[in-house]
Amino acid sequence: MSTTTGIIIIVVCLILSAFFSSTETAYSSLNRIRIKSMAEKGDKRAALVLKLSEEYDKLLSTILIGNNIVNIASASVATVLFIEWMGEQRGPTMSTIVTTVIVLIFGEISPKTLAKESPESFARLVAPVIHAFVWVFTPVNFIFVQWKKLLSMVFKTSADSSISEEELLTMVDEAESEGGIDEQEGDLIRSAIEFSDVEVMEIYTPRVSVLGIEEGTENDEVARVFRETGYSRLPVYRDTIDNIIGIIHEKDFYNHVLHGGKPVEDIMTAPIFIAKTMKIGVLLKMLQQNKAHFAVIADEYGGTLGIVTLEDVLEELVGEIWDEHDRVVEQFWKTGEHEYQARGSADFDDVLAAFGYDEPDDDEEYVTINGWMTDQLEHIPQRGEVVSFKNLDFIVQDADNRCVRMARIVENEPVPVEE
Repeated sequence: MSTTTGIIIIVVCLILSAFFSSTETAYSSLNRIRIKSMAEKGDKRAALVLKLSEEYDKLLSTILIGNNIVNIASASVATVLFIEWMGEQRGPTMSTIVTTVIVLIFGEISPKTLAKESPESFARLVAPVIHAFVWVFTPVNFIFVQWKKLLSMVFKTSADSSISEEELLTMVDEAESEGGIDEQEGDLIRSAIEFSDVEVMEIYTPRVSVLGIEEGTENDEVARVFRETGYSRLPVYRDTIDNIIGIIHEKDFYNHVLHGGKPVEDIMTAPIFIAKTMKIGVLLKMLQQNKAHFAVIADEYGGTLGIVTLEDVLEELVGEIWDEHDRVVEQFWKTGEHEYQARGSADFDDVLAAFGYDEPDDDEEYVTINGWMTDQLEHIPQRGEVVSFKNLDFIVQDADNRCVRMARIVENEPVPVEE
């Protein structure tokens, strides 16, 4: 073999080695969702990439067969050349060293690094060529696919290819960090993913904060309540708020009762009663089906535990919604370098999340700061009492004989963990 012929063969094998190595990296690290989106928009190369990636076993065996053939061929030719140049004693050794270094740099590391930078673009570029190789190696691929099936029967695995909620959230975090989506879009996607896991108890208005009108209330009084509260709907109860018998809409009240002379009973709609453990995704469908904006949460005795509105549900997805009649009330805010203020009704999980903590790992679930402090103290908290969590001190600043109204939170230095 002439030196020129041998070098040409080695160069060609090195190029093919780089091709197979980079193709393997591109197809193993590409974003299938992005490729599928391109294919749906009419990109034929992307459609071919998607087809190849769906038959990854054939693709991988083709790449490995091709890569091994060209690497062994280049090593063999290099050995022949080095024996001619340096003799039978030193030639094989030098051939091994030089070939290993060259193949690693130019046939493995460099092409794989470049393919990793933009796997989708590279996969689309080489798709027709690698598809041709898959067709050429079809007989050999068939043997390897059958071998894989045999191994799968011997070594049974239970691989779950479905994407979990945690993996989806991780994908959103990565897309946000890489600049694919902004923070607002990331928050919206995370809220949508976690939406179905939220229970109505996490977003409801408790019974003590529910404002309704008693059956038989004078029209002038009802109009005053609508005017002063700015609410568009009010529950109507009989004798007590535990016995809600209907819902009235402000527009219907003014049009048909106040100006039309109809009794309130004619415009009332039947209330929807739900359990406190209902998921808000189920509630949203129920409200849509019943063309309702309002649901009453029943307690274990059949009374009223609280209410939840369509706006409450949507706010869990898109964030707080304020209109021109709402009075903005802050639940938690910073007052000093390491001091904060929180209302007793503030969401306990949200406050802990602001400090990077999860809720306490116990059997109880706390909705508000007042509920947590009351449970910890085992009595109605009094002004000046302190409850600690991690490096946080919750100090009762204002309270009555029923609940905590305001708490001061002091953030201390984290306690070092002893080894």
